[in-house]
Amino acid sequence: MTAPEFKQMARSEHFPSRIADQIRHEIALGKLVPGSRLPTELKLSDMFGVSRSVVREAIAQLRNEGLVESKQGVGAFVIDPDKRRLIQIGAEALNRPDHFRSLFQLRVPLEIEAAGLAALHHDAEQLRQMDQAQLRMEGCPYWADEWIEADLLFHTILARATGNEYFSTFLGFIGGHLSQSISAGRTESKLEQIVELTIAEHAAIRDAVAARDPQAARAAMGVHIANAASRLNLELEGVNRK
Repeated sequence: MTAPEFKQMARSEHFPSRIADQIRHEIALGKLVPGSRLPTELKLSDMFGVSRSVVREAIAQLRNEGLVESKQGVGAFVIDPDKRRLIQIGAEALNRPDHFRSLFQLRVPLEIEAAGLAALHHDAEQLRQMDQAQLRMEGCPYWADEWIEADLLFHTILARATGNEYFSTFLGFIGGHLSQSISAGRTESKLEQIVELTIAEHAAIRDAVAARDPQAARAAMGVHIANAASRLNLELEGVNRK
């Protein structure tokens, strides 16, 4: 197997997506064959000249696309093509002006219904994990990498709480791209005020789920998505802001 050749990122690039593109390219060329293990996070961070959190996000994108799988304590491995999921968004699509709008339109039906199902089917452990994610958001510096990770974790746990693995699959795929919209929002908004509003929106979703009130959970998620879109100057049809 030929060793993969990676290039360091230019400062203007969106790091995780570009790293995922390079790894994806090496897989396509056969330099990373099915079953092979990716270099460690530490080695990849050195090779690309980025932080380990950026590498983790890139690997999460590849995992959500079904290109790699992570084994706890071992690393990430390339998946055989016959076993891969076919959902993916290429770099060209990610750079289109309408990308964020399309992404949020997809979130509307999926995440609103996921919130309702989570209210009906969650267990105590999943609610505890949602609370932990919320506490992490409240305890991290405003919109630092750790804050974004906690935000995405909240939505990941909510998807699992539906009891439907397909919600986890599709929302996990979307989650691999959401950090870009979060990063865009923090550069265009009044940071502290927006973060406090976002935390309050998550709290409303959590409380509705805890109360096993699917109607309230759907409504709270709809408000959150509409407000998140608005923070990116996007208007969505069929959802109401508060």
